Amino acid sequence: MEELERGLLIQPWAWLQLSEDSLLAKAYINTHKGYALLLSDLRQVWHEQVDTSVVSQRAKELNKRLTATPSAFLSHLRDLMCILLEGPADPRGATFSCELMPEGLSLRVRSELSGLPFHWNFQCALASPSLVSQHLIRPLMGMSLVLQCQVRELTSLLRLKDAEIQDYQENGAVLSRDRLKTELFDENAVLEQVVTENLPEACSIENGRSFATKLQNLYVTITKQGFQAERKRQGSGDSQASDRTSSSETDGILLNQPEQPFSAPSPSVLETLNMETSVPMQRPHLSKVKRKKPKGLFS
Repeated sequence: MEELERGLLIQPWAWLQLSEDSLLAKAYINTHKGYALLLSDLRQVWHEQVDTSVVSQRAKELNKRLTATPSAFLSHLRDLMCILLEGPADPRGATFSCELMPEGLSLRVRSELSGLPFHWNFQCALASPSLVSQHLIRPLMGMSLVLQCQVRELTSLLRLKDAEIQDYQENGAVLSRDRLKTELFDENAVLEQVVTENLPEACSIENGRSFATKLQNLYVTITKQGFQAERKRQGSGDSQASDRTSSSETDGILLNQPEQPFSAPSPSVLETLNMETSVPMQRPHLSKVKRKKPKGLFS
């Protein structure tokens, strides 16, 4: 697996609001290698991956008045993508727009670099089925299994708590406040209630916002574990290779942690599984999507 591919794999998804349209997005930019980008409207997935030679050529075509190294352009693009994906209050004059075309999806960026206008077009084509599986289907299956394990552990803990309370009662303990009294845990009844109460929200995940704002700690943990397992299977999991990888990827960092190394520690178990406490990040209001609907797209 190439560096850009594995860098993109462990990035979290972000939710973007483009006027009345929305997208899920993830990106990885290494100033010495290039960048990789994934966009999805939950019906289709688009992808672009380019190296420094493509960056240099496209920069010349779009910014004739600017002269800089590919790494300088990539560094600026990384800053701009942080604005797009993290959505700070001040977008620093950057604007973003999207256009659906027969050959794919174009994400356009307008900003300034060294006091001159800077333009960039991310030209994304439809992603391959294997890429969709790698970034969505397999991680989501892994997340489902982890959440199932969490439910089993919590169920076992509640049964033990019931047994503990019953033992106290049999030995003469009396509850001092009646409002704290609970019924014995009935697993089937509780699960049925949870499903009934949450089914409408689960079935109306139209734009993917809840996935991008509540489940990304778990998603990143799953993809990192999958990458490490794959590297072990390929026989490249020795410490020497790990050191080389960490060193070469220091510049290709997580976009939401611009000063942290690639091998930053994974979230703790509590942070990973306590998804409901995640606070959705505010995104910048982006310009409206211009659509030219070809036959077969968004069907």
